[in-house]
Amino acid sequence: MSEVDTAAVRKVLDEVRAEGRDSLTAPEGKRVCDAYGIPTPREGLATTADEAAKLAEEIGKPVAAKIVSPDILHKTEAGGVVIGVDGADAARAAYDEILANAKAYKADASITGVQIQEMVGGGQEVIVGATTDGTFGKVVAFGLGGVLVEVLKDVTFRLAPLDTAEARSMVTGIQAAEVLQGARGAEPADLDAIADVIRKVSQLVTDFPEISEFDLNPVFASASGAVAADVRILLETEERAQPVQHSQEDILAAMNRLMNPRSVAVVGASDQAGKIGNSVMKNLINGGYQGEIHPINPKADEIMGRKAYKSVGDVPGDVDVAVFAVPAKFVPAALTECGKKGVTAAVMIPSGFAETGNQELQDEIVGIANEYGVRMLGPNIYGYYYTPQNLCATFCTPYDVKGGVALTSQSGGIGMAILGFARTTKMGVSAIVGLGNKSDVDEDDLLTFFENDDNTQCVAMHLEDLKDGRAFVETAQRMTKKKPVVVLKAGRTDMGARAASSHTGALAGDDKVYDDILRQAGVVRAPGLNEMLEYARGLPLLPTPQGENVVIITGAGGSGVLLSDACVAEGLSLMDIPPDLDESFRAFIPPFGAAGNPIDITGGEPPSTYEATIRLGLEDPRIHALILGYWHTIVTPPMVFAELTAKVLAEARAKGIDKPVVASLAGDTEVEQACDYLFEHRVVAYPYTTERPVAVLGAKYRWARAAGLIG
Repeated sequence: MSEVDTAAVRKVLDEVRAEGRDSLTAPEGKRVCDAYGIPTPREGLATTADEAAKLAEEIGKPVAAKIVSPDILHKTEAGGVVIGVDGADAARAAYDEILANAKAYKADASITGVQIQEMVGGGQEVIVGATTDGTFGKVVAFGLGGVLVEVLKDVTFRLAPLDTAEARSMVTGIQAAEVLQGARGAEPADLDAIADVIRKVSQLVTDFPEISEFDLNPVFASASGAVAADVRILLETEERAQPVQHSQEDILAAMNRLMNPRSVAVVGASDQAGKIGNSVMKNLINGGYQGEIHPINPKADEIMGRKAYKSVGDVPGDVDVAVFAVPAKFVPAALTECGKKGVTAAVMIPSGFAETGNQELQDEIVGIANEYGVRMLGPNIYGYYYTPQNLCATFCTPYDVKGGVALTSQSGGIGMAILGFARTTKMGVSAIVGLGNKSDVDEDDLLTFFENDDNTQCVAMHLEDLKDGRAFVETAQRMTKKKPVVVLKAGRTDMGARAASSHTGALAGDDKVYDDILRQAGVVRAPGLNEMLEYARGLPLLPTPQGENVVIITGAGGSGVLLSDACVAEGLSLMDIPPDLDESFRAFIPPFGAAGNPIDITGGEPPSTYEATIRLGLEDPRIHALILGYWHTIVTPPMVFAELTAKVLAEARAKGIDKPVVASLAGDTEVEQACDYLFEHRVVAYPYTTERPVAVLGAKYRWARAAGLIG
C-alpha cells in the first residue's frame, strides 16, 4: 500500500492513553485517518466563536459544526451538531449554540472545542468499519451507510488485513451492490476508491491492534471518490487473552501420532459389558487395530486377554495415545501419569467438565496437558476413528468402509448421526472425530493433518464455535486450494446460539460474520446436517468442472423447470446453447420436444435418446457439467436409464473426458435402486427431488471457484 505514517498514529494513541481515555475525539480521528491516507473533509478545531468564523471562511463552503468532548460520545443527542452552517456569522452562532447545549446536557463535561468541518454529500452513503471479534480477531465491515445500515443490515465482513481484490469483493458483495454500480441509469460510484478505503482501514487496525472499533459512517461514495464524513475510534480497555499457538510442524507431528499410533492405552479399561472402558477395548481389538493395546485398571491383572497395568507409567515402552474412560474426577491424576510417561495425545471421552459448568476442572486438566506437552482431544466426546489404521478408539459401533471423507463433530449426538448416515449410504470414510469441548485440539489442528493426509480427499465439519477463528481460516485457506472443506455451523439464530452455549460450553458467534469469513476461507457452508453429509458424500465423486456452462437434459418438462429454478438458487449458470449445438441436440429429440436449455427429450423416448443426448453433452467441450432429469416410463425403466448412463460415462472417461454429472430421478420406488447404482458409478443421483442433486453440484462449483480452479 502507499506509504503510511505509523509514528503519527502511535503519537495520537499514546496521548489518548496517557489521559486515561478509551475513545478518540473527532480531530484525533482525523489525524489517524490522514496518517493512513483515508480521505476526510477539510476541517479544523475552534476554541472560540471567532476561530469558528475564521475556519468557516477558509473552507469557503457550508460546514458542519460538532462538539469535541471526551465526555460526550453521542454528539447529536447532546445537541452538539449543527449542519449547513454558511458563513462567518452563522459559524459564530453555531459555536455558541453548541457550547450552551453541551453544558446543559452535561455540566461537568470537558470541552475541547468545536470541530468545523466541510459539508460533504452526494453519491451513496456507505459504512466502512472494523471491530475486534471474539472468534476471529480484527474483522472489517462494509455496507450501506447512514440509517440504512441499521434498517437493512446489508453488511459484509472479512478478516483484516485485506488485499485490493478482497476489498473489492466486499464492495460488490453486498445485496445493494447494483446501487453503487449505477442502477437505473444513476452515475456509478468509484468502486476502486471505496475498496481503497476498506484496505487502508484493514491495515490500520492490523498495525494497531489496540484499536477495538473503527467506524467511518457515513462515507460518501460518488464518481469522484469516497470521503468519510464521520470518524469514531475506540481503544481496548484491557488485554485480550490470545489462544495458545502451536507451530505447523508441531501440530502435524502430534496429529500424525494421534492418527497413526504405535500403541494405545485405555485408561479405565474394563471386562464388564456396558462399561465405556469395555466398549473401547472391544472396538480397538475387534476393529483390527494392529498396534499395541494396553488396558489400564488398578484393580485388574488381565482384561480381554491382555495384561492390565495399574497406571500408564507401568507400561513398558512408549505409549502414543491414551484413551480416557474414567469419571472426570479421576482424570487429573491419570493425565499427570500420562505426561510423565511422555504420551503424545490424550483422548478424553469423560463428561463433567465445562459443558456442565465445571470450568475449573477443565482448566486444571488443560494446565496439566500444557505442562507436559500432551495434546488433548475433548473432553466430552465419543472418541475417534481412523480407518486406514483400522483404529476405532470409541465406545460407539465400529466402522470399516474405507474412503476419502473425514468427518468431525463438536456434538456426540451429531457424531452418531454421522456414523449412521455413513453406514446407511456405505460412504467411504477416512476419519470420524469427536471434538466436544475443544479444550485443546480443534478444527485447525485436524485440518492441518487432513491437508497432508493422502487418505483424505474431502473434510466435513460440524461446529458450534471456533476456538481460534483466525487460525482456522489460515489453515482452511491452504486446505481448500487442494481439497473441499464443508462446514455446518450451528447456532445460526439467537435461540440456536443459546442452545450451543449450554450444550458444550461454546458461544456461537455472530452468524453473518461466520458466513462471510468462512466464504473468505474457501469453505463450503452447509445449511443443515443432511446437506453437510450429502456434500461430503457427493463432492469427492464429482470431478472439478472446467467452466461454468451447465446443461440440463430431462425427460419431463416439469422437472426441467424445477431443475432450472434449483440452478438459479445455487448460483449455477445455465449455458446459452449456440445454434450448432442446438441443431445437434435436435437431431436426437422428437419435433414436439424442446431444445434450448433445459433440453426436453420428452417422456416417451427410448433409452437410445437418453444415451445419444448424454453422450453429446459429455463430448462437446463447451459444456462443463450435466444435470439429468429422468422420468420413470415403461419405455426406459429406471435401471435401464442408470446402466446406460454409467456406460456412456465410462466410455467418455476412457477417452479422457470427465465432467460432473448429477441426476434427479422421478418415478416409483425402483428409482431408489437406480440412484444407488448411479452413486456407485460416480453420478450423484437422488430420487424424488430436483433440489438435492443440484445443491451438491452447486457446492462443488462454490469450492472450485474459491480454489481458483474455474475462470
